[in-house]
Amino acid sequence: MEPTDILSQFDRFLAERGLALEAIVIGGAALALLGVISRQTRDCDVLYPQLPDAIKEAASEFATQVRQQGDVLADDWLNNGPSLLADVLPEGWRDRIQIAFLGRVLQLSTLGRMDLLRSKLFALCDRGTDLPDCVALAPTPDEIAVILPWLEQQDANPDWPAHVGATLHDLAGRLGHGV
Repeated sequence: MEPTDILSQFDRFLAERGLALEAIVIGGAALALLGVISRQTRDCDVLYPQLPDAIKEAASEFATQVRQQGDVLADDWLNNGPSLLADVLPEGWRDRIQIAFLGRVLQLSTLGRMDLLRSKLFALCDRGTDLPDCVALAPTPDEIAVILPWLEQQDANPDWPAHVGATLHDLAGRLGHGV
């Protein structure tokens, strides 16, 4: 099921229970909502705010209902996994958010392009599993150059800057940036 379909159903589910959520999401769900990728994603990563218990419980209950209908959705599909990123994004990131999904009681925004790129490039360097999403985002050489100094500061490991450089060099090559 597509992220928009799941979120539309979850919006109705929340409304029926008198609940509402306004949040900032990142990751594959954000990219799918923006039309950057078309693949399904298994979760919805909430950067901000911390999810209230009532919303977490509703999301888990909703997942159970979805599974009973034959689709796959984990109980923790709506989660704050990446919330620590909010502490390290450049100042003013909240001023650069954009609407990604607007339901009756569910409003999801995502980061502006440069901050979304930062989050995905960081994930690529950290986990190594986000290459298709980074290719789909198609950062320009200028965007990579702007993000590089920030990205090099995100890990204290002395080998981190070299790893970041090699990872971004590989990505630039895949994007045909003449590297």
